[in-house]
Amino acid sequence: MKKYQKIYTPLLLSIACALGILLGAHLNYGVSDQLFSSNPKKQKLNRLIDYIDYEYVDEVNTDSIVDVTVNKILENLDPHSVYIPKEEYASVSENMKGDFVGIGVSFYKVNDTIVVIRPLEGGPSENIGIKGGDRILYANGEKLFNRDISDDSLTNQLKGKENSRVTLKVLRKGIQDLLTFKVKRGKVPLKSVDASYMLTPSLGYIKINRFAETTFSEFQKAIKNLKNQGAKQIALDLRDNPGGYLSEAINIADEFISDDKLILFTKNKSGSIEKTFAEREGEFENGKVYVLINENSASASEVVAGALQDNDVGTIVGRRSYGKGLVQREMGLGDGSAVRLTIARYYTPTGRSIQKPYDNGNDAYFKDYMRRYKNGELNSQDSIHVNDSLRYTTPGGKVVYGGGGIIPDIFVPKNTDAEKEKLIFLLRGGYMSRFVFDILEKDRSRYNDMSLEEFENKVEVSNEMLKDFSTYLKRMGDVRINLSQKQHEPLLKKYLKAEMIHQLFGTNAFERYLNTDDRIIDKVIELSEQKS
Repeated sequence: MKKYQKIYTPLLLSIACALGILLGAHLNYGVSDQLFSSNPKKQKLNRLIDYIDYEYVDEVNTDSIVDVTVNKILENLDPHSVYIPKEEYASVSENMKGDFVGIGVSFYKVNDTIVVIRPLEGGPSENIGIKGGDRILYANGEKLFNRDISDDSLTNQLKGKENSRVTLKVLRKGIQDLLTFKVKRGKVPLKSVDASYMLTPSLGYIKINRFAETTFSEFQKAIKNLKNQGAKQIALDLRDNPGGYLSEAINIADEFISDDKLILFTKNKSGSIEKTFAEREGEFENGKVYVLINENSASASEVVAGALQDNDVGTIVGRRSYGKGLVQREMGLGDGSAVRLTIARYYTPTGRSIQKPYDNGNDAYFKDYMRRYKNGELNSQDSIHVNDSLRYTTPGGKVVYGGGGIIPDIFVPKNTDAEKEKLIFLLRGGYMSRFVFDILEKDRSRYNDMSLEEFENKVEVSNEMLKDFSTYLKRMGDVRINLSQKQHEPLLKKYLKAEMIHQLFGTNAFERYLNTDDRIIDKVIELSEQKS
């Protein structure tokens, strides 16, 4: 695509406006085709594309020209109107759907062999006893090892129609003969609730990583389970949650807000306002809630935080959120691709727009984190600049501000230790994953036989493992970090052990282990004990 963009930049610029008309003609937006049927600009564009296809001296991929130009048009609208090419559409949609059909394993290719990292929780493979470290050698008699097959092709071979069956031949360390598993493909959850457990005897914790189709049902199950364990207060962790489906966020906010209270409203280009109210009795309307946010909490996460804050429900804890208050609608373009186009802005119940400015262009917009970091906002609440003309008051008398993100009720500074930030990046970015997998493979049967409690009590990360990890990073080449500082060794050991727990025991155990000594969670526990 970059090749075409370079060669045909003058051409792209000359037809950009015309393509905007064409794009509008294909949007599934309830607009009659008659509006465009006699549009001379559309006819002109069609003629130009035909001339390029049939008369131009060289072969030109006009599909690529159109894709590049559509992206250019959307970039000039706002930062969140985006184009989804048809080759990416399926994976993008699957991520937000909440499940997929398959056997349910995450895997690496090791020496051209599929090796299971772990079976996915709630999937068919977990239910029939496939374990981490198992090597899948055959599927329905077809050889899967020692072949030049991409990860995508292997994934497609393991996926299939729901209730279809696949016979797997599996090699497990310590067992001489191959194991046979007859797997019925089924729906594998892509969970958006990462963790749910009790922080104290009365304080439950729920972490949501995104708002997908199944988020509310996952949340309901989690909160009912926590109530059964005695939870009278809930810590709802929306840190680093980029958003997703607005309807799921509204349903979750409704769990805490009493009937007929406003949750949010949206306003489109014509000024039409659509209001959304709480309309049912929630599971936790009479309980205390703490919402955890940070600079990466965006969109639907901000809807929840803003709705609760403006209704004087609960306490928002952390740092100012991202500031995305634009509503997108997905519209098909007729060839398998789609556009997510901004159609409205959303506002909190007091009338605040959460959207931060984007007048200086997309590049400055997406680098806003660095601006916040440099001006000290992440370390001091006093460094948060507010516009007094965007001052609002909640029914309970609390002063809140619009103009970009949700400012928390209780501010907790970010750790600005650069080396610690790099360690967090290594963990959350997946750089530890393959190294830890190789460590587990050295004694897989031992680790697979351990309970979580046994693992936490008996397994320690050695200094030798730290040296090996440093060597591993140097081999990777693109990761530059100094692991020689002694004060960071305990944290690095903790993160390596956390990743081992992740691969052996899943996300809930991983988050629970990581959350020990978490600043924001410690503050929530302190607040809950003061008001319990």
